[in-house]
Amino acid sequence: MSSSDDLPQGEEKAAIVEQMFDQIAPRYDLVNRLMTFRMDVGWRRHTVRSLGLPTGSTVLDLACGTGDFCNDLLRYKHEPIGMDFSAGMLGAANTDAPLVRADALCLPVADNQVDGVTCGFALRNFTNLPDFFEEIARVLRPGGRIGLLDVSEPSNSLLRAGHNIYFGKVVPKIGALLSDSGAYRYLPKSVEYLPSTEELLAGLTRVGFADGSRTELSGGITQLFLGTLEP
Repeated sequence: MSSSDDLPQGEEKAAIVEQMFDQIAPRYDLVNRLMTFRMDVGWRRHTVRSLGLPTGSTVLDLACGTGDFCNDLLRYKHEPIGMDFSAGMLGAANTDAPLVRADALCLPVADNQVDGVTCGFALRNFTNLPDFFEEIARVLRPGGRIGLLDVSEPSNSLLRAGHNIYFGKVVPKIGALLSDSGAYRYLPKSVEYLPSTEELLAGLTRVGFADGSRTELSGGITQLFLGTLEP
């Protein structure tokens, strides 16, 4: 994880992230759609399809926010349960899926209970990714699947330069205009929390996702990690 002096760590990070998402919850969906040009809808649906789970599977959506991922899981006839530690996000949710306020690092779920886990754009917000990986492995049944989405940087240098300008300069302006300026200045910086691809895949392997893989979406501005828990 990044040790940058201007990024909070540990309990301070957890408190800041919770307060930030409580504050931006009312317009979170609107800002997401605008700043991604609705590509976020396609990324989530691609993730659900890529899970390859049978109809009726129980899927935890962690850091569920306002319920977008839950709604896509419902669309594909699964049985999602959304969990988030931001009361503000849960209060702004618009989904028929059951929602629970919970910490993704200490889930109120017994061992080997669910068929799948999804998580959208939250890996960089957790205070301890190894603990998060252990927790999702604990609650999954053997053969269960994960689909973890997060931001990324394109490998192509021209695309990367354009993306950095947009994500670092334009997104904060959109956020300031429609929501909270501080939050949308922080979110681009929070990419620094993400470990390298090799570290992330190694972390998944350590807890039992031997087939863990990473796919770039939309030219590399988003990344999707998939894996199957070994029996």
